[in-house]
Order: sequence, then structure tokens, then C-alpha cells
Amino acid sequence: MHILHLSDTHGKHHLLQNLPAADIIIHSGDMSWAGKPEEVLDFVEWFGGLNYQYKIFIAGNHDYCLDRKKTQRIQRFLPENCFYLYNSGVTINGLKFWGIPLFLSAGIAGNIPQIMEQIPSDTDVLITHQPPHGILDFADRTTYGCPDLLQAVLKICPKYHLFGHIHDAYGVKKTESTTFVNASLLNENYELKNAPVLLEI
Repeated sequence: MHILHLSDTHGKHHLLQNLPAADIIIHSGDMSWAGKPEEVLDFVEWFGGLNYQYKIFIAGNHDYCLDRKKTQRIQRFLPENCFYLYNSGVTINGLKFWGIPLFLSAGIAGNIPQIMEQIPSDTDVLITHQPPHGILDFADRTTYGCPDLLQAVLKICPKYHLFGHIHDAYGVKKTESTTFVNASLLNENYELKNAPVLLEI
């Protein structure tokens, strides 16, 4: 099974042409620029219409109009083969996907450790917006990843951990247990410079 991973398109999704074929396409957040409902709706209509058997997306910190919106409320606007994950999961052809958005409200409320504890131990593909601490998270002489997320990943050892958020840190890093992918398509100047990442699982 092939997965096409992209992230951080910030409203420039219509510029993407000739996307590679895959069984599943996954967007790991920051589909919008200003977090307005009309931006998210435009993305959802585009994403839902793509010619992939399955589609999965989560929200990033820019997509704040989705904060605290229940998954079921968003899911009813989506095609049957398209899934919005919000601290929730979906199983496709025996593979277990789990998605965690990045909203400031969770950090302010101090809920991050509890959110990480919810990740099922048998997760195959973990989708987050924020990177784990120290892995594809470096920019401006600073690491922006989440320590709690890193500990969760080291404990669960998913086959893939897909994320974005830090535009400067686009790339792939493989360990013995997990392949980490930062698929931020926009660079630090918000220019569309990077390509989606095609993976096989």
C-alpha cells in the first residue's frame, strides 16, 4: 500500500498539479492561512475530490476554526472515503491510523500528556501536526518539537510518524522502528518549494 503525505499547504493546494498515485493521501495540518471556515471548506472540497481511494486529514495551528469541533460534525460533510481525525483513529485495510491536531487551547489547558496517552499502542501510522522533540523540528537555532509526543512515539513505535509544522525541517528520518516524515510543502517564506512524500507500507 502506498501513502502520499503532504502538509502545510496554507491555502495553496490548488497549485498542486500531477500528484503521484497512491492508495491513501494524508494531509497533516495547516490547510489554511487564517483559519477561516471558508478556507477550510475550500480545502475540504478540493481534498475530497482528489482521485485517491482513501483520504485522511487533521488540523494544524492555523486551522483554528476547527478547534473543539467534534469529528462527527466535520465528517458529515466529507465523502465516505475521506476521514477527519481529531484525537481519533480509523482502520483502513487492517492498518491503524491515529490523528492529533495542534491547537493552542490544548496547550493552555495542559491537556497534552492526556492526549498522548490516548494514542493506541497498536497504531501503525501516527499523524500529528507538530513534530516530536528533536526530530525534523529544528529552525532558527531552536527545536520546536513536543517532548510528550516524542515519549509517546518511542513507547508505541508506529511504522510511520507523519507531521509538518516546521517548514525549515522538511525531510525524512528513519530509525530501527519508525520512519519520521516532515512533509511541509511550503518553505520558511511560505513559498511552495517541497514535494509531497510517497511512502510504502
